[in-house]
Amino acid sequence: MVALGVLLHALGGFAAGAFYAPCKKVKGWAWESYWLLLGIFAWIIVPLVVASLTVPDFASVLQAAPGKPLGLAFLFGLLWGVGSVTFGLSVRYLGMSLGFAITLGFCAAFGTLIPPLFDGSLFGILKTASGWITMGGIALCLVGIAVCGNAGIHKEKHLATSEPAADGKAAPKEEFRFALGVVVAVFAGIMSACMAFAFKAGAPVQALAVEMGVPEVRSNVPLLIVILWGGFITNAIWCAVLAVRNRTFGDFTNRATPRTRNLLLCALAGTLWYFQFFFYGMGETQMGDYNFTSWSLHMAFIIATSNVFGLAMGEWRGCGRSALAWLYAGTAILVLATIIIGIGGTLAAH
Repeated sequence: MVALGVLLHALGGFAAGAFYAPCKKVKGWAWESYWLLLGIFAWIIVPLVVASLTVPDFASVLQAAPGKPLGLAFLFGLLWGVGSVTFGLSVRYLGMSLGFAITLGFCAAFGTLIPPLFDGSLFGILKTASGWITMGGIALCLVGIAVCGNAGIHKEKHLATSEPAADGKAAPKEEFRFALGVVVAVFAGIMSACMAFAFKAGAPVQALAVEMGVPEVRSNVPLLIVILWGGFITNAIWCAVLAVRNRTFGDFTNRATPRTRNLLLCALAGTLWYFQFFFYGMGETQMGDYNFTSWSLHMAFIIATSNVFGLAMGEWRGCGRSALAWLYAGTAILVLATIIIGIGGTLAAH
């Protein structure tokens, strides 16, 4: 059962690490245009389609669920939506490899640290061996973030001098803005951790779904609809603000852009995005006593996958071996840190 849970978390991590890759291929649209369209698929259309196919009676589950868990799940979804917006901006300014690594490094740390801080159990945790192991993993997370940050500094220097790559192509400048990207990534990491809180708050809804005959492995599907509605509202408001400010509402009707191709790319990105938490929720139900490790496992798989895609798409072309060495080292440290956090959680569960 635990092995199946790890496999499902790996699938979720792959979907999350890969979802932004199609956005890189969108042409002629502003960021807020394709992010909004991506969100319509990721947070509205795909969740409803998947729920209809896998839990045909999902509406009955939501109608019978108690109001407080639903309300809290929706509220944390709204807060997570703030993290989602700023996460998208962090990837825009830092690229996939660096944006995912720094944001999710903070997300893993805060997602583990904030719950016991709020419920007052943090000092009690520090009196246990498992607590110190977990805190050690969080400290190592911060080290990994710092190392990845140094990779970003090296990348920025290379891009400033436009150092040519070995194949003679110029280094991709895109919208790389290191200082702004790091600030956005820190905030995004803190707010994105609210997704973990949304799942915890909505646990009674999942339990009710199981009581009503929904297989445990799919019991998160109705809850995800509520959480993602909250996230969509936040993202839609911000995208609308940007569209008014930048006058980009015309992107969707501009015949000079490949509208059908862009639409399909956004649909693919949104579908991949949704399946990260679809598989995360399924994996969480299979972890048994190791359930506490789910969030850190999810983060580790995403960081690893996003680096593969970032490198494959040439984000670090022409940035020099030193920048890549720092990136590899930082990624390895972050993956190790999330595993250590998971070990600490496992010991705590026992």
